[in-house]
Amino acid sequence: MSLADRLRAALADAGDHVAISGDDYDRARGIYAPAAVLVAITDRPEPGVLLTLRQPHLRRHAGQIAFPGGRVDLEDKDVVATALREAQEEIGLDPDLVDVVGTSDLYRIGTGFAVTPVIGVIPPDLPLAPHEGEVAAVFETPLAFLLTPGNHVPQSMMWEGRERHFHEIVWEDRRIWGATAAMIINLGARLRGAIA
Repeated sequence: MSLADRLRAALADAGDHVAISGDDYDRARGIYAPAAVLVAITDRPEPGVLLTLRQPHLRRHAGQIAFPGGRVDLEDKDVVATALREAQEEIGLDPDLVDVVGTSDLYRIGTGFAVTPVIGVIPPDLPLAPHEGEVAAVFETPLAFLLTPGNHVPQSMMWEGRERHFHEIVWEDRRIWGATAAMIINLGARLRGAIA
């Protein structure tokens, strides 16, 4: 069975996992704009996931590691179209090369976005062209590493006068945390057993 077929089957089976539904603070006061990210998984014997390092000068999530994605535009047919458009804009990924296999659990970011992770399989080693104004780097992290529960470290910090709880995944010198880490953990629960 192909990687795409295994992922498609795992995502179709919601299972009984309890998803992390969102940040433990809500600056948006319950008002969320729809958004989507693309979880691009490379089709190789040991699949990887494309992640971006955001430019340090950006207004939101500066210098953080994230999936390519953003707010749903009125012209977008659905969240899949949003994720594909944003990935093309941010990292130069041709939408025609993405085999969309499904979506993972909705995640609410306290700054006001309800994010749908769109999962797609892509050929390995594609030439990508990061948008210089938004993306400092694009890199691939092993999917198995990201999905291993032992690599999901609970953390906390004081922020805006209260203790904030989140997860962190450290791969090599890359710190993946917050919403991106939570979406990875949710995806891991959905894909358990689908990835050897």
